[in-house]
Amino acid sequence: MNMHHMFAVGLDVDTRAYFTAATMVIAVPTGIKIFSWLATLYGGSLRFTTPLLFTLGFLALFTIGGLTGVVLANASMDIALHDTYYVVAHFHYVLSMGAVFALFAGFYFWAPKIIGKTYNEFLGNVHFWTMFIGVNLTFFPQHFLGLSGMPRRIPDYPDAFAGWNAVSSFGSLVSVVGTVIFGYIIYDIFVNGKEVSNNPWAVPSYFTSTVLFNTETQTANTLEWTLASPIPFHAFNMLPAQS
Repeated sequence: MNMHHMFAVGLDVDTRAYFTAATMVIAVPTGIKIFSWLATLYGGSLRFTTPLLFTLGFLALFTIGGLTGVVLANASMDIALHDTYYVVAHFHYVLSMGAVFALFAGFYFWAPKIIGKTYNEFLGNVHFWTMFIGVNLTFFPQHFLGLSGMPRRIPDYPDAFAGWNAVSSFGSLVSVVGTVIFGYIIYDIFVNGKEVSNNPWAVPSYFTSTVLFNTETQTANTLEWTLASPIPFHAFNMLPAQS
Protein backbone atom coordinates (compact mmCIF):
# COMPACT_ATOMS: atom_id res chain seq x y z
CA MET A 1 0.00 0.00 0.00
CA ASN A 2 2.91 2.32 0.59
CA MET A 3 4.12 2.17 -3.00
CA HIS A 4 2.87 5.73 -3.42
CA HIS A 5 6.00 6.87 -1.53
CA MET A 6 8.00 5.90 -4.63
CA PHE A 7 6.47 8.79 -6.59
CA ALA A 8 8.81 11.28 -4.92
CA VAL A 9 12.15 9.59 -5.67
CA GLY A 10 12.61 10.75 -9.27
CA LEU A 11 10.99 7.94 -11.27
CA ASP A 12 10.27 8.27 -14.98
CA VAL A 13 6.65 8.63 -16.06
CA ASP A 14 6.25 4.99 -17.15
CA THR A 15 7.41 3.66 -13.78
CA ARG A 16 5.11 6.12 -12.02
CA ALA A 17 2.25 4.68 -14.05
CA TYR A 18 3.17 1.21 -12.81
CA PHE A 19 3.22 2.29 -9.17
CA THR A 20 -0.10 4.10 -9.67
CA ALA A 21 -1.68 0.90 -10.97
CA ALA A 22 -0.05 -1.28 -8.31
CA THR A 23 -1.22 0.99 -5.50
CA MET A 24 -4.77 1.14 -6.84
CA VAL A 25 -4.95 -2.62 -7.37
CA ILE A 26 -4.28 -3.23 -3.66
CA ALA A 27 -7.56 -1.40 -2.97
CA VAL A 28 -9.49 -4.27 -4.59
CA PRO A 29 -8.68 -7.07 -2.08
CA THR A 30 -8.84 -4.51 0.73
CA GLY A 31 -12.36 -3.51 -0.34
CA ILE A 32 -13.35 -7.18 -0.58
CA LYS A 33 -12.12 -7.70 3.00
CA ILE A 34 -14.23 -4.78 4.23
CA PHE A 35 -17.39 -6.12 2.56
CA SER A 36 -16.65 -9.65 3.80
CA TRP A 37 -16.34 -8.43 7.39
CA LEU A 38 -19.56 -6.41 7.07
CA ALA A 39 -21.37 -9.41 5.57
CA THR A 40 -20.17 -11.58 8.46
CA LEU A 41 -21.59 -9.06 10.91
CA TYR A 42 -24.84 -8.83 8.92
CA GLY A 43 -25.31 -12.58 9.18
CA GLY A 44 -24.83 -12.69 12.95
CA SER A 45 -26.82 -11.87 16.09
CA LEU A 46 -24.88 -8.88 17.35
CA ARG A 47 -24.28 -7.89 20.95
CA PHE A 48 -22.68 -4.48 21.18
CA THR A 49 -20.11 -5.39 23.77
CA THR A 50 -16.72 -3.69 23.95
CA PRO A 51 -14.98 -6.10 21.51
CA LEU A 52 -17.64 -5.47 18.85
CA LEU A 53 -17.46 -1.69 19.38
CA PHE A 54 -13.72 -1.76 18.73
CA THR A 55 -14.31 -4.03 15.72
CA LEU A 56 -16.77 -1.55 14.21
CA GLY A 57 -14.38 1.30 15.02
CA PHE A 58 -11.62 -0.59 13.22
CA LEU A 59 -13.81 -1.04 10.14
CA ALA A 60 -14.70 2.66 10.00
CA LEU A 61 -11.17 3.97 10.53
CA PHE A 62 -9.51 1.41 8.27
CA THR A 63 -11.95 2.29 5.49
CA ILE A 64 -11.18 6.01 5.79
CA GLY A 65 -7.45 5.25 5.72
CA GLY A 66 -7.90 3.06 2.64
CA LEU A 67 -9.84 5.73 0.78
CA THR A 68 -7.14 8.35 1.41
CA GLY A 69 -4.63 5.76 0.18
CA VAL A 70 -6.50 5.61 -3.13
CA VAL A 71 -6.13 9.39 -3.35
CA LEU A 72 -2.38 9.07 -2.83
CA ALA A 73 -2.21 6.33 -5.48
CA ASN A 74 -2.47 9.01 -8.15
CA ALA A 75 1.08 10.10 -9.02
CA SER A 76 0.26 13.75 -9.68
CA MET A 77 -1.73 14.03 -6.44
CA ASP A 78 0.97 12.27 -4.46
CA ILE A 79 3.72 14.60 -5.69
CA ALA A 80 1.69 17.53 -4.34
CA LEU A 81 0.76 15.81 -1.06
CA HIS A 82 3.98 13.92 -0.36
CA ASP A 83 5.68 14.96 2.91
CA THR A 84 2.56 16.84 4.00
CA TYR A 85 0.27 16.10 6.90
CA TYR A 86 -2.18 14.43 4.50
CA VAL A 87 0.15 11.43 4.37
CA VAL A 88 0.51 11.51 8.17
CA ALA A 89 -3.27 11.39 8.52
CA HIS A 90 -3.51 8.56 5.95
CA PHE A 91 -1.12 6.11 7.56
CA HIS A 92 -2.31 6.87 11.09
CA TYR A 93 -5.87 6.02 10.07
CA VAL A 94 -4.62 2.70 8.69
CA LEU A 95 -2.12 1.78 11.42
CA SER A 96 -2.38 3.82 14.61
CA MET A 97 -6.18 3.75 14.46
CA GLY A 98 -7.27 0.84 12.28
CA ALA A 99 -4.79 -1.79 13.44
CA VAL A 100 -4.70 -0.64 17.07
CA PHE A 101 -8.49 -0.72 17.35
CA ALA A 102 -8.39 -4.31 16.06
CA LEU A 103 -5.82 -5.12 18.76
CA PHE A 104 -8.08 -3.58 21.42
CA ALA A 105 -10.99 -5.70 20.11
CA GLY A 106 -8.84 -8.80 20.44
CA PHE A 107 -7.74 -7.84 23.94
CA TYR A 108 -11.28 -7.40 25.26
CA PHE A 109 -12.47 -10.60 23.60
CA TRP A 110 -9.64 -12.82 24.81
CA ALA A 111 -8.70 -11.21 28.15
CA PRO A 112 -11.38 -13.05 30.17
CA LYS A 113 -10.19 -16.37 28.71
CA ILE A 114 -6.49 -15.62 29.13
CA ILE A 115 -6.64 -13.98 32.57
CA GLY A 116 -9.66 -15.85 33.90
CA LYS A 117 -11.44 -12.72 35.11
CA THR A 118 -14.03 -10.34 33.72
CA TYR A 119 -13.37 -6.77 32.64
CA ASN A 120 -15.65 -3.85 33.50
CA GLU A 121 -18.03 -3.49 30.54
CA PHE A 122 -18.93 0.12 31.37
CA LEU A 123 -15.27 1.16 31.53
CA GLY A 124 -14.66 -0.70 28.28
CA ASN A 125 -17.37 1.36 26.58
CA VAL A 126 -15.93 4.57 28.03
CA HIS A 127 -12.49 3.55 26.76
CA PHE A 128 -13.81 2.97 23.25
CA TRP A 129 -15.69 6.26 22.91
CA THR A 130 -12.87 8.26 24.48
CA MET A 131 -10.32 6.75 22.09
CA PHE A 132 -12.61 6.96 19.06
CA ILE A 133 -13.35 10.65 19.62
CA GLY A 134 -9.76 11.41 20.57
CA VAL A 135 -8.03 9.82 17.58
CA ASN A 136 -10.51 11.30 15.10
CA LEU A 137 -10.05 14.76 16.59
CA THR A 138 -6.30 14.22 16.36
CA PHE A 139 -5.89 12.93 12.83
CA PHE A 140 -8.88 13.99 10.73
CA PRO A 141 -7.92 17.71 10.81
CA GLN A 142 -4.48 16.73 9.53
CA HIS A 143 -6.06 15.97 6.14
CA PHE A 144 -7.03 19.64 5.95
CA LEU A 145 -3.55 20.74 7.04
CA GLY A 146 -1.93 18.56 4.36
CA LEU A 147 -4.26 19.81 1.64
CA SER A 148 -3.36 23.35 2.73
CA GLY A 149 0.32 22.57 2.26
CA MET A 150 1.62 22.06 5.78
CA PRO A 151 4.74 19.84 5.53
CA ARG A 152 5.73 17.01 7.86
CA ARG A 153 8.74 17.04 10.18
CA ILE A 154 8.87 20.75 10.97
CA PRO A 155 9.28 22.22 14.45
CA ASP A 156 6.96 25.17 13.78
CA TYR A 157 4.31 26.28 11.32
CA PRO A 158 2.70 29.50 10.05
CA ASP A 159 -0.16 30.97 12.05
CA ALA A 160 -2.54 30.05 9.21
CA PHE A 161 -2.28 26.42 10.33
CA ALA A 162 -2.78 27.14 14.04
CA GLY A 163 -6.52 26.40 14.16
CA TRP A 164 -6.51 22.80 12.97
CA ASN A 165 -3.28 22.13 14.86
CA ALA A 166 -5.02 23.22 18.05
CA VAL A 167 -7.89 20.81 17.36
CA SER A 168 -5.38 18.04 16.66
CA SER A 169 -3.47 18.74 19.87
CA PHE A 170 -6.68 18.70 21.91
CA GLY A 171 -7.61 15.36 20.33
CA SER A 172 -4.25 13.90 21.35
CA LEU A 173 -4.95 14.88 24.96
CA VAL A 174 -8.31 13.09 24.77
CA SER A 175 -6.47 10.02 23.46
CA VAL A 176 -4.08 10.18 26.42
CA VAL A 177 -7.08 10.14 28.76
CA GLY A 178 -8.39 7.08 26.90
CA THR A 179 -5.03 5.34 27.31
CA VAL A 180 -5.03 6.06 31.04
CA ILE A 181 -8.54 4.56 31.26
CA PHE A 182 -7.25 1.44 29.49
CA GLY A 183 -4.43 1.17 32.00
CA TYR A 184 -6.94 1.36 34.83
CA ILE A 185 -9.11 -1.30 33.16
CA ILE A 186 -6.15 -3.71 33.18
CA TYR A 187 -5.61 -2.94 36.88
CA ASP A 188 -9.34 -3.39 37.55
CA ILE A 189 -9.40 -6.80 35.85
CA PHE A 190 -6.79 -8.20 38.21
CA VAL A 191 -8.12 -6.49 41.36
CA ASN A 192 -11.92 -6.50 40.95
CA GLY A 193 -12.62 -8.91 38.08
CA LYS A 194 -14.89 -11.87 38.78
CA GLU A 195 -13.80 -15.36 37.82
CA VAL A 196 -15.23 -16.63 34.53
CA SER A 197 -16.31 -20.02 33.22
CA ASN A 198 -14.71 -22.00 30.41
CA ASN A 199 -16.71 -19.93 27.91
CA PRO A 200 -16.97 -16.34 29.18
CA TRP A 201 -19.13 -15.28 26.20
CA ALA A 202 -21.77 -18.00 26.50
CA VAL A 203 -25.42 -16.88 26.43
CA PRO A 204 -28.70 -18.79 26.79
CA SER A 205 -29.52 -20.78 23.64
CA TYR A 206 -32.95 -19.13 23.36
CA PHE A 207 -31.19 -15.72 23.34
CA THR A 208 -33.59 -13.81 25.59
CA SER A 209 -30.78 -12.47 27.74
CA THR A 210 -27.62 -10.63 26.77
CA VAL A 211 -26.06 -10.64 30.23
CA LEU A 212 -22.31 -10.99 29.89
CA PHE A 213 -20.46 -14.07 31.12
CA ASN A 214 -23.60 -16.22 31.39
CA THR A 215 -22.75 -19.91 31.79
CA GLU A 216 -26.06 -21.62 30.93
CA THR A 217 -24.95 -22.91 27.54
CA GLN A 218 -21.76 -23.19 25.54
CA THR A 219 -22.22 -21.30 22.27
CA ALA A 220 -18.62 -21.67 21.06
CA ASN A 221 -17.46 -25.12 20.00
CA THR A 222 -13.75 -24.77 19.30
CA LEU A 223 -11.22 -26.44 21.57
CA GLU A 224 -10.05 -23.43 23.57
CA TRP A 225 -13.53 -22.94 25.07
CA THR A 226 -13.50 -26.47 26.54
CA LEU A 227 -10.51 -25.65 28.75
CA ALA A 228 -10.43 -23.87 32.07
CA SER A 229 -9.99 -20.09 32.23
CA PRO A 230 -7.16 -19.18 32.34
CA ILE A 231 -5.87 -22.04 30.20
CA PRO A 232 -3.42 -24.10 32.29
CA PHE A 233 0.04 -25.04 31.16
CA HIS A 234 0.19 -28.40 29.34
CA ALA A 235 -3.55 -28.28 28.80
CA PHE A 236 -3.54 -31.45 26.69
CA ASN A 237 -1.57 -34.61 27.45
CA MET A 238 -1.81 -35.63 23.81
CA LEU A 239 -2.64 -33.94 20.51
CA PRO A 240 -6.40 -33.29 20.64
CA ALA A 241 -8.68 -34.54 17.88
CA GLN A 242 -11.96 -32.84 17.02
CA SER A 243 -14.57 -34.38 14.77
